Amino acid sequence: MLARSLLQHSMRHRTLASVPALWASIPCPRSELRLDLVLASGQSFRWREQSPAHWSGVLADQVWTLTQTEEHLYCTVYRGDKGRVGRPTLEELKAVRQYFQLDVSLVQLYHHWSSVDPHFQEVAQKFQGVRLLQQDPIECLFSFICSSNNNIARITGMVERLCQTFGPRLLQLDDVAYHGFPSLQALTGPQVEAQLRKLGLGYRARYVSASARAILEERGGLPWLQQLRKAPYEEAHKALCTLPGVGTKVADCICLMALDKPQAVPVDVHVWQIAQCDYSWHPTTAKGPSPQANKELGSRRGQFMSPHHFWFRKLFPEPVGTLCWLGPSSAVQC
Repeated sequence: MLARSLLQHSMRHRTLASVPALWASIPCPRSELRLDLVLASGQSFRWREQSPAHWSGVLADQVWTLTQTEEHLYCTVYRGDKGRVGRPTLEELKAVRQYFQLDVSLVQLYHHWSSVDPHFQEVAQKFQGVRLLQQDPIECLFSFICSSNNNIARITGMVERLCQTFGPRLLQLDDVAYHGFPSLQALTGPQVEAQLRKLGLGYRARYVSASARAILEERGGLPWLQQLRKAPYEEAHKALCTLPGVGTKVADCICLMALDKPQAVPVDVHVWQIAQCDYSWHPTTAKGPSPQANKELGSRRGQFMSPHHFWFRKLFPEPVGTLCWLGPSSAVQC
């Protein structure tokens, strides 16, 4: 009876209540992680709330559904037609822990940051459990190339169509087909740019195709991007800015969210406004965001932040208004 029930649910979106035997739990209170805030905050663009409080998406080339209670994060993984039906293994759960950086105590960081900055203390009371994701460099790079002059809803649509067209098909749950993120090779074909324009990427289509070719043909492929994790921040940032469509802000987003560079400060108009309004900062190099002013802002953040480098940024995703992103020793972007 149990085996039959598991098979019936193997290719449908699961909920914790419908088939609890296929879920594994990780001790993780909401003060450490809020799925609804983190997965909709504009860091990653591949998670959907397919059932109330159940988020499904692709992580480490596998399809997952995540949900949570007050004290636990629950995870279930779908392994496809040929895969073993069962709860996630400890090895599979490592990908979830790394993705959410669960080895970092967010409660301790919130406590310390609140003790040294009254503005953060005020914001933190409203938004507990918001942390920085650790993403795959390729997915992060091309997702944020798509983010140029864009909003979360449109970026999400672009990234989804990009994956559906060029990514490997993983499996289908109910009426939703899930795809892995495209490889560099898949994005370098002669017709890729034209196809991307048909998918609605606009001028970003040229940057996606050209950056994939540049990495693959001129810089040694994926290892070049991966080794930037070990490079100093300034070197990694400079290298990323040589790619078509990657400017100062996009490079900082990739450094912060995929290359383990907590000192990166992605600066946009929202960060700029908060630095001026909440920290009385006035640039000496320009009247508005520019590469020079952004560099000045990043280098002087210690003047209006704690030594542990927290930062504020306003985001406006549809359901939640103002959010914070937190990373170890680095960023709070609200």
